[in-house]
Amino acid sequence: MSATIHPTAVIDPAAQIGDGCEIGPYCVIGAGVELGADCWLQHHVSLGGPSKIGRGNQFFAFSSVGQRTQDLKYAGEPTYLAVGDGNTFREFVTVHRGTAPGSITRVGSRGNFLAYAHIAHDCVVGDQVIFSNNGTLAGHVEVGDHAIIGGLTAVHQFCRIGAYALTGGCSKIVQDVPPFMIADGNPAKVRSYNKVGLERHGFSEDAQRQVKEAYRIIYRSALNLQQAIEQIRADLPETPELTRLLAFITSSPRGIIK
Repeated sequence: MSATIHPTAVIDPAAQIGDGCEIGPYCVIGAGVELGADCWLQHHVSLGGPSKIGRGNQFFAFSSVGQRTQDLKYAGEPTYLAVGDGNTFREFVTVHRGTAPGSITRVGSRGNFLAYAHIAHDCVVGDQVIFSNNGTLAGHVEVGDHAIIGGLTAVHQFCRIGAYALTGGCSKIVQDVPPFMIADGNPAKVRSYNKVGLERHGFSEDAQRQVKEAYRIIYRSALNLQQAIEQIRADLPETPELTRLLAFITSSPRGIIK
């Protein structure tokens, strides 16, 4: 099965197009792009390379994926982008390749990136994330699985957004947001744990209670962070959720949002 390519599309001979792809009017696909099977490009989509893009991705009008980094240190060396399967990139979404020679920007699978979202160089984005309109990552940001980036959220370089975390609209993120937490504001503060997100993803009532109690100890007690960690370890059971939360906090190079 071959691809369907509109006659106005411009595809570099060095690009690889998977079976079943549909490439619409005025799309441009550059050298070094490997486009997996069954991808759909609406119109005026630009894909740059070297980029390896999985199967079943959808690219809406004027999205631009795999372009060179905006980092001024970039000197033209080969850098890369890797994208998983089943993502949706809406209008004017931009995703850039890495900066240092051989570096990779990574995007997982089944993400939903709404209009004008931006993923900068060297970011690592997990699976099944949602970026609302204008959700913006600076370079070297990590976003965990199932995280939600609120509309007009701006994330500082080298920050991390934990799995199942949520940022409120118009938030300014300058430190790490732990898993399962909701951060909101400018600058952002952690306001609560992500109860609705945990419910929607099928976490048990007991797991939700443990996350709620950990949130209370960290954010609503008079303890400093180290004391809070020690109390969680002493008083709460060792569950997968709390193990993930504490591992994230104790490995945070920038510190967590309080």
